[in-house]
Amino acid sequence: MSEAIYGTNLIVSAIRHGAEIRNLKIYNNKTVQTLAEEYGIKYEFVSKEELNRITPNHQGAVAEVEEFKTYSLEELVSERKNLILVLDGIEDPHNLGAILRTADAAQVAGIVLPKNRSVRLTGTVARVSTGAIFTVKCAVVNNLNSALNKLKERGYWIYGAEAVAESRPYDEVEYDRKTVLVLGSEGKGLSRLVRESCDFLVKIPLFGTVNSLNVSVAAGILIYHITKHQ
Repeated sequence: MSEAIYGTNLIVSAIRHGAEIRNLKIYNNKTVQTLAEEYGIKYEFVSKEELNRITPNHQGAVAEVEEFKTYSLEELVSERKNLILVLDGIEDPHNLGAILRTADAAQVAGIVLPKNRSVRLTGTVARVSTGAIFTVKCAVVNNLNSALNKLKERGYWIYGAEAVAESRPYDEVEYDRKTVLVLGSEGKGLSRLVRESCDFLVKIPLFGTVNSLNVSVAAGILIYHITKHQ
């Protein structure tokens, strides 16, 4: 099923990274027009009103892309980078988009998502990611526990982010090895089986009155700390 994307940066990223663009509609966007011509992509000029009927935030261009590309677990492992993210049941597309954006900035090897009980790669995720959906490799797997076991067999150590009694502060743990960081869902955290598959549990100490952080904020803190110490 195709997904609508819009805005200059997102469409430019889609074109530059080889996404299959369909139904590109342009109203007064020279950047997208020039790039489309450079890459041989067909487009049509439309009125501003036509784009407004799709979204008021189009920035002069709207397109459709085929389903966002996914990769195998092996393709993530083959990357010469030591950090893979596993997302256990993230449901908010805005959180996934923000995590993708951070993953691109920190140059992680990729993200593993479960096929069920998880947000899909959608146009909303793409827009929040500001194009990182086209640069970060995402693998969709049937079973997260099986995927974690395969990663262990390939020499990865599994770190689960979970604020429980046995968790250690994230900055008191060594990350000088091939690392998988597992982040749980917004409401429930890590599922029991996934938590039991982790080699270590880590937490971000909280000193105020709130008892949790947004998962995309937690991801940013942990990703940059881990990559700094690898």
